Amino acid sequence: MKKIGILNGMENTFPQALIEKINAIAPQGIRAEAVLVEEVLLENPLNYQVIIDRISQDVPFYRTWLKQMALNGTAVLNNPLWWSADDKFTNVVIAKKIGIPVPKTTLLPSKEMPPNTGPNSFRNLKFPLDWDKMITYVRGFPLYLKQYHGGGWQHVYRIEDKNELFENYDKTGHLVMMMQENIEFDAYFRCYSIGAKHVRIMPYAPDNEHSMRYAAYYDVPKKLLQTMKNYVIRLNQALGYDINTVEFAVRKGIPYAIDFFNPAPDADLNSVGVDNFNWVVQQVAEYAIQRAQSHRPNQLNLTWGTAIR
Repeated sequence: MKKIGILNGMENTFPQALIEKINAIAPQGIRAEAVLVEEVLLENPLNYQVIIDRISQDVPFYRTWLKQMALNGTAVLNNPLWWSADDKFTNVVIAKKIGIPVPKTTLLPSKEMPPNTGPNSFRNLKFPLDWDKMITYVRGFPLYLKQYHGGGWQHVYRIEDKNELFENYDKTGHLVMMMQENIEFDAYFRCYSIGAKHVRIMPYAPDNEHSMRYAAYYDVPKKLLQTMKNYVIRLNQALGYDINTVEFAVRKGIPYAIDFFNPAPDADLNSVGVDNFNWVVQQVAEYAIQRAQSHRPNQLNLTWGTAIR
């Protein structure tokens, strides 16, 4: 029996629906269940051929356990080794290298020195930094200040002037931040990517209340939709994500990739809506079954991006 495990936290609708869908459509010899993490020993058996990770970004213990499972042969979706190494700034670097439009972005050192460091730890860092140069690089105000790692719109600030910039930067403590160009968009889309092959483009209103963000409509040409689909596939092939979302802000007909570090993207019925929910449940179920069928014992069964091979 090949087992597909779902590792999740507080979310309810998607994991349960996914388990039910897999068990409804999987051929004989494959079944899905909620993961049970027992005592973690070096000699742990391979209990799952596939694990869909929905929570390790918030639980480091799970992330390290998933790395063990992956190294012992489990197909972990998404690859925990790469997910641990990746971040939003690295995402932007990769996107630019493969020719996908992105906002001008600069990386900032943390406002406060990390624990167990001192002034000599930063002797190689220019001081003071040329803030005017960086502000000009991201095309001035307004701009966005955001955490280089993480999701859920945490530590994201729209900045209107220098006073606001330093006022908010001063609050970020040990966080490493990015300063990013503001894209005044005509349309905005969030796109599911499953297996770097299946894409669902969803109109999205990022300024709405969370439950209303998918209640948006934009009249755009089919050519633009096809361009976004191609970009989503190229990005996720380069990044090596089995499951991800990509957000595009469209300015004057050009889709700029704004956020595409979402390896455990929102899939809750109450926020994404029935049609989007049913689509992602079906596609993830089919993909997980394919990965279970192609599982190779005693080998790595991980997805790696073309950008890091």
